[in-house]
Formats: sequence, structure tokens, C-alpha cells
Amino acid sequence: MKLHELKPADNSKTAKFRKGRGIGSGLGKTSGKGQKGQNARSGGGVRPGFEGGQLPLIRKLPIRGFNNYDFKKVYSTVNVGELEIFEANTIIDEELLYVNRLVGKRQPYGLKVLGNGELTKPLTIKASKFTKSAIEKIEKAGGKIEVI
Repeated sequence: MKLHELKPADNSKTAKFRKGRGIGSGLGKTSGKGQKGQNARSGGGVRPGFEGGQLPLIRKLPIRGFNNYDFKKVYSTVNVGELEIFEANTIIDEELLYVNRLVGKRQPYGLKVLGNGELTKPLTIKASKFTKSAIEKIEKAGGKIEVI
């Protein structure tokens, strides 16, 4: 078998069909859209969920739940791998990270240290929260953590 001998299996391809090309085609004149009406018009039809002006079912159902973002705790975050730029035995806090542009806007709940990346130097890190993987990596490198 050669590439030029390849062809699709029998009946696996549907022939191209041109709607609205005479009554002999079976889909001439109205092209399968029936008689007059909204659905027969160009751009006709209704949006999903439209029920002819009747109040849609989705609007009849009660709204459940509420997310009160006033109580959301927002932290400034930094990954352990990003702390590799500092010298060994440096005391790192949110202020130092802000000055070095590792933390953008300072958030109300303080700093949270995440465990992505690797750390090879012993560092002392002061933060509000640490993930378990961050604590492991900092202590493995000989560093200390201080929860503020």
C-alpha cells in the first residue's frame, strides 16, 4: 500500500450537500426551515432558556448560597524558591520582600510562605502563615521559621 492508494472506508464520508438549490434536491425552496416565522428568518431563533416571554424556569428557582467576601483572609504570598536570592542567615520579613519587589501590594493578613521551589541556604523567615511543604524545605536547609 502506498500513500496515493489510501482512500476513506466506504460510506465513511458524507457527500457535500447544497441546501436551497431546487425542489429536486429535497431541500429546496424553504431549505428545511418550514414556512414563515421567526425561525425561518435570517438570524432568527431565540436565545437558550427563552420561553416565549413567559418567566423562565431559571428565574423561578430560588437563589441558594451567598459568598461574603468581607470575611475573606487575603495574604501576600511568596514561594520558598524565590527566597534563594538572599544571602545565608538573612532575616526575612514582609518589609524586606516588599523592598526587593518579591511581594506587591501588602495585604491585611500579612505574609504567607508557600512551598514551591527549592531552598539551599539557611534563612530566618518571619511570616503569618507557612504551608507544610514550606516548613519542611526551610528546616531541611537549616533555616528557622517565626510565626508572627
